[in-house]
Amino acid sequence: MNSQDGKKIRNIAVIAHVDHGKTTLVDAFFKQSNMFRSNQKEMTQSQILDSGELEREKGITIQAKNASIHYKDHKINIIDTPGHADFGGEVERTLNMADGCLLIVDAQEGPMPQTKFVLSKAFELKLKIIVVINKIDKKYANPARTIDKVNDLFLSLAQNSDQLEFPVFYAIGRAGKVFEKLPKDKLTSPETLTGDVYPLLDKIIDYIPCPSGNPDDPFQMQVCSLHFDEHYGKFVIGRIRHGSIRVGDKVVLTETSAEGPKVLKTAAVKNIKIREGIGFVEVEDASVGEIVAVAGINSNDIGATLCSPTKIDPLPQIKITSPSVKITFEANTSPLVGKDGKFVTIKQIENRLMREKEMNIGFIINKNNSGGIDISGRGELQLSILIETLRREGFEFQIEKPEVIFKEEGETILEPLEELYITCPEEYIGTVTTAVSERNGTLVNMEVENKQATITYSIRTKDLLGLRSSLLMVSKGTIVLNNFFKEYVPYKKQKEITRNGVLIAISAGTACGYSLNTTQARGNLFIEPGTEVYEGMIVGINKYETDLEVDVTKERRRSAHRIKHDEITQTTLKQVVRIDLDFALSFIGKDEILEVTPKHLRLRKRYLGSKQRIWAKRSNLSDYARKNLKE
Repeated sequence: MNSQDGKKIRNIAVIAHVDHGKTTLVDAFFKQSNMFRSNQKEMTQSQILDSGELEREKGITIQAKNASIHYKDHKINIIDTPGHADFGGEVERTLNMADGCLLIVDAQEGPMPQTKFVLSKAFELKLKIIVVINKIDKKYANPARTIDKVNDLFLSLAQNSDQLEFPVFYAIGRAGKVFEKLPKDKLTSPETLTGDVYPLLDKIIDYIPCPSGNPDDPFQMQVCSLHFDEHYGKFVIGRIRHGSIRVGDKVVLTETSAEGPKVLKTAAVKNIKIREGIGFVEVEDASVGEIVAVAGINSNDIGATLCSPTKIDPLPQIKITSPSVKITFEANTSPLVGKDGKFVTIKQIENRLMREKEMNIGFIINKNNSGGIDISGRGELQLSILIETLRREGFEFQIEKPEVIFKEEGETILEPLEELYITCPEEYIGTVTTAVSERNGTLVNMEVENKQATITYSIRTKDLLGLRSSLLMVSKGTIVLNNFFKEYVPYKKQKEITRNGVLIAISAGTACGYSLNTTQARGNLFIEPGTEVYEGMIVGINKYETDLEVDVTKERRRSAHRIKHDEITQTTLKQVVRIDLDFALSFIGKDEILEVTPKHLRLRKRYLGSKQRIWAKRSNLSDYARKNLKE
């Protein structure tokens, strides 16, 4: 198959906030451009690009992906980007492949934090923007107000006056209908409206520029992502900036350095693939503007430049937002180690995390002095997605409490400050205000419309950890939290957020109803009868601030005597607190560990024995003695 003429190519990124409908609109592009046959399964699917299991479960895009459609003898390469700030690394590197953007905004909610974050990146790259006001059929949709807010956003971010002019479309993404003017008919019944996505596709062809670059110049391409193939191995993916490439060509992988261009390796091109629909097809050659996957390089250097040996000219490295949260992975040291997982050794965990580092430039991964592996990322969500992914792959490990990453400038210690946006029903405003103020958050703005409140706070990252899960719990899942990095500010020592103590098992065995019945009077339980426990495992939350050791394996004493009816203990257990990953990451203390297996999440003390925990609390304990305490 031959690649497309560069003048007939349009590379466009689809960017929006979480749940504003970009993935749904892309589905309509695929189906209405006849990319699939009428009997293909994709014609009845939604979230076609969100192929990952976790992406479908959570309803968010985690990894940026690209696909293509053909329309009016043009090829449109579509790059679907994540809508959450924690996956900003994915956004930043994939915007480098685009010449324009579809900015999709919910007609009811208006521009949200991630919209601002991604739009600023698009303006830096001088990309052309088409605005789509989506979900105009919502009950409280207000397209006019939303456009005013979009205009304000453009005014605050635009770097020149040309960026203040942009075309606007109105859409009902789930129905696959786009309009150049707001329909006057009743929008709450979209099935009565006549429409399709063709007006928007026409505007993409007319308004978004074709890729710049001369096909006769020496070849140049920046590596933006990686792909694996069973036959050819590793592919590097990027957009051809200049020149063309053929199978068999010699190429050089290079990057910038203080001394000038640094050659990383020289290789021959073994295979070239381009996107057709949601899959790849092989081609013999490709030219300017095409997004290609090239085999034969065998490199993990995302951000490096692939170019012709005749002109070694590396492009500037992709700028990625610095990580703000760190978490430590260790081999599982629990007494129940190996019962659930297929991969349990630290070497297996390290190899898997290093593979993740190759694919995800948003992570920084290093080994620490204690034998664990430190992973730094943008936020709790990004790290929890990684943990859940490894868990489903059969890995078993333990992790420590997430920590905020500090910076030093001279003698000043700096910590990250975040901008927090909370959308909640009006009745939860008091709950939100109390919870955030307890965490030293500063109120910036509050808007209430249609019984929905949007509250903006400025809050330090260390105070933000755990807030999401606690608010979701008290609001029964009706609160939406979004945050993004604002700046580094001087470190300020504040009162630490405290929580109640925990109930700690003092013996190994199987939890029984008789013991749990008496233990539940001490607090809230994490476990049910029949749960396997071990000494040092956390089985519940105490009513008070101190930890309490309990025996949950003790059964009722048996005797040969018949028990009178009034001596029978009625076992009525209250509902247990369900431990999910978000709750566990926010709950664990500094002396505690989260044990992660494919089937279980268990909380435990770092030192399982009661005596070891007493010794560990001693302030005068030597490093040698502390090192020799058994976990």
